[in-house]
Amino acid sequence: MTSHDRPTTDAEGGPDASAGPSPDPGDRTDADSRQVTEAALFEAFGGVRGMVETVVPGLLFVTIFTINKDLHTSAIAALAVSLVLAAVRLVRKDTVKHAFSGVFGVAFGVVFAMMTGNAKDFYLPGMLYTLGLALAYMITTLAGVPLIGLILGPVFKENLSWRTRNPGRKAAYAKASWAWGLILFAKCAILFPLYWWADTTQLGWVLIALKIPPFLLAVYLTWVFLAKAPAPIDVFAEMEAKEQAEKEAEERRRGEREVLDRVADDVYQEMASEAATEAADERPRRARHRR
Repeated sequence: MTSHDRPTTDAEGGPDASAGPSPDPGDRTDADSRQVTEAALFEAFGGVRGMVETVVPGLLFVTIFTINKDLHTSAIAALAVSLVLAAVRLVRKDTVKHAFSGVFGVAFGVVFAMMTGNAKDFYLPGMLYTLGLALAYMITTLAGVPLIGLILGPVFKENLSWRTRNPGRKAAYAKASWAWGLILFAKCAILFPLYWWADTTQLGWVLIALKIPPFLLAVYLTWVFLAKAPAPIDVFAEMEAKEQAEKEAEERRRGEREVLDRVADDVYQEMASEAATEAADERPRRARHRR
């Protein structure tokens, strides 16, 4: 241990009381795990900006429709703002998957509402998507491949290693998938009756109100489950380490072959030299024998 590694002491040789207790490495590990989980969730679900981009088109639609009851104006305005949000991401070279998913969702709603002439149908594709997603979370969990693990596995650089090599993490993904499925299913249980019984304005405002809170609850529960789960297995790092080990082994084999080749050359040259020396010694003896 160097002098920089040793704890600071006072004049009497005791530990520096002002330094306080050293942090527990386990606490640092837990904190790092929570930070990694938070960063992965933000990346996977878009963070605050992604939520804004999800809410704004629908909010604009219901606001305009509440004021003038004009389906075409409301639909075009919602589609236009979603395109603007996607364009801003493209200009700033940000991740566009969340913005474009919003564009497609709004576009489907606009086409549906225009075809039927019913403004409530602007919300129907999104509601059907939410119901399908709720069922997907629950069915994949029952099948032993929880959907949230398929979504977050690449983000955590673990791919599908959690299925067979990390049972604690698989259990956390299963709990999170059940949370997402049940929360989204409860949301659908509120919205679909309103689709049939309420008017467009009522349905729109309730849908806007239910846009963020259930999402935040599901993300929070996912964070709780994963923060307590075992750390992900970084399969990318494993592959890189394996490739590096294979490269080093190949270099060692190449070096050994070069050494063996040099030894063989040295032996060959030595044998050739001995043979030449013997041949040179043999010629005078043969000459004397002839005489």
